[in-house]
Amino acid sequence: MQTSVLRLLTCGSVDDGKSTLIGRLLVEADSVPHDTVGAARHVRRAGSTIAAGEIDFSLLTDGLEAEREQGITIDVAYRSMSLLDDRRLIISDAPGHEQYTRNMAVAASRADIAIVLVDATKGVRTQTLRHLMICNLMGVSRVIVAINKLDAVDYSHDVFISIQNDLLAQMSRFDLPDIHFIPMSALAGDNVITHSAAMPWYDGQSLLDCIQSWHPQKGTEITMRARVQSIVRAEDFRGVSTTIHRGSISCGDRVSIFPSNQVATVATIVSDMKNVQSAAEGDAVTLVLEPEVDITRGDLIASVDEEISASDRFSAHLVWLNEEALVPSRSYLLISGPTQIPAIVTKIRHSIDVNSGEENSATSLEMNEIGVVEIATNSPLALLPYKESREFGNFILVDRLTFQSVGAGMIRHSLRRGENITYQSYEVNKEARESAKNQRAQMIWLTGLSGSGKSTIANALEKRLHALGMHAYVLDGDNLRMGLNVDLGFTAADRAENVRRVSEVGKLMVDAGLIVITALVSPFEVDRQRARSIFNEGDFIEVFVDTPVEVCIARDPKGLYKKAAKGEIPNFTGVGQDYERPTNPDLKIDGQEDVQKNTEQILKYLL
Repeated sequence: MQTSVLRLLTCGSVDDGKSTLIGRLLVEADSVPHDTVGAARHVRRAGSTIAAGEIDFSLLTDGLEAEREQGITIDVAYRSMSLLDDRRLIISDAPGHEQYTRNMAVAASRADIAIVLVDATKGVRTQTLRHLMICNLMGVSRVIVAINKLDAVDYSHDVFISIQNDLLAQMSRFDLPDIHFIPMSALAGDNVITHSAAMPWYDGQSLLDCIQSWHPQKGTEITMRARVQSIVRAEDFRGVSTTIHRGSISCGDRVSIFPSNQVATVATIVSDMKNVQSAAEGDAVTLVLEPEVDITRGDLIASVDEEISASDRFSAHLVWLNEEALVPSRSYLLISGPTQIPAIVTKIRHSIDVNSGEENSATSLEMNEIGVVEIATNSPLALLPYKESREFGNFILVDRLTFQSVGAGMIRHSLRRGENITYQSYEVNKEARESAKNQRAQMIWLTGLSGSGKSTIANALEKRLHALGMHAYVLDGDNLRMGLNVDLGFTAADRAENVRRVSEVGKLMVDAGLIVITALVSPFEVDRQRARSIFNEGDFIEVFVDTPVEVCIARDPKGLYKKAAKGEIPNFTGVGQDYERPTNPDLKIDGQEDVQKNTEQILKYLL
């Protein structure tokens, strides 16, 4: 089946000629307004050497004024043109600077073809290999290595062969079966649209021919898959809106819904406000299922013959995009299509060296690093291996505080331990245990600087609750680090894991009907939010013990501030590591007030 849209990505290092190449393609295909072309004859980038009256093709793809001022491409610029067979070519010009690799990765996730440019005067660079690796991970179908600026080396065949052999040797570790090498000059137009007389030694396709000759492979799998985009309700109507991602569907077909594994029959198919008997790949439809199964946005609908297993544990390739390093055990939002769910990176298996392809042990990932990680989600998802399905195998990780995209991931496979574990319910539940104790079970999370008074307040609060005949228990941060968390230090990753373990233990104790009091510095807002997210609404009470750092230093009950001042504790909160004040705590108390007054304030809030 021939697609009507072909997506092309251009990438490479800075000044390899990406924007110039795209600009020439657009002009040669008459896909640029004539007045814009006219302007490109007069406007110049900073430091441009293009003669007056000649077209500066690179300007035709820039969308940001800052790009023209700096002479670089910052954002991904999109343009389109028509091919000879009436397909529409969507071209994305990805930035070459290393700090903008995130932009390139996003564009690659949608691309059918990637053009990786190499400057013949500079040869293979680190960013070239990084972009090739990302194209490999993102499942780009065809890769064209355009060895550009050969006019600057007298169209040397030896230079072309040297760069090609260098890349082939390093690309043996990639899975890129459809790869082409084309010698060219984007500025002069050699081998861009037609063959160049300046390089008689090359008898392969021109760049445009190589692009136009690509067609999607016809797969043997034709079973239907679709993802639920929304639920449509009316007085006598309940349907699910979706776009058929693969295969076709007809009235009467039996389908499975994942991750719930429910089975239903397609009773009605609605398209353009009309009932139809069937729908094909790419059609946007509303399905009415019988019976009306419990289905939600993001669920996967597939033919009943599909063997798909939902899981909450996955192995994935991850491209880290954020300036702040990845912190294992920290909670992020995983977004895949319309699905949005809390997730944590439980383990970094290794990072991948983009130069050698070696797998190196790693405890974190820095910006633009690529690694293999294990991810745990709060509930099972029907995600598929990325090589099998780009649609159902990709995801992004989003920071829960800033809502910035921090990672782009590709599912390798689900982990069996996630598929083999099932939650076991018991007849004696939390409500029954609360009733037996005649109290409401809650988690009271005391957070604040070391020396703020958390443990003192926790002790006084537990005594008051006990005197009232209530069942309470204190989970103290230092005490837990002597046992359960003895293996953890004080890095950001260890602190995130410390909070995760304490919150999970606290959740179990709340389920047992207890009032749990936690005295924990827990300096990072996102970690405290993750702790709150695993509790039922109203069961988690964040109490901020607000004590100035000067007072805490003066108190210094454990001598920790004195050690930190000597450099003996490099990650000590308030000295070597920032404390993120709660933005919206349930209760804020003054750590300089009398302990009994603070205790009564918390009791008043609880009771």
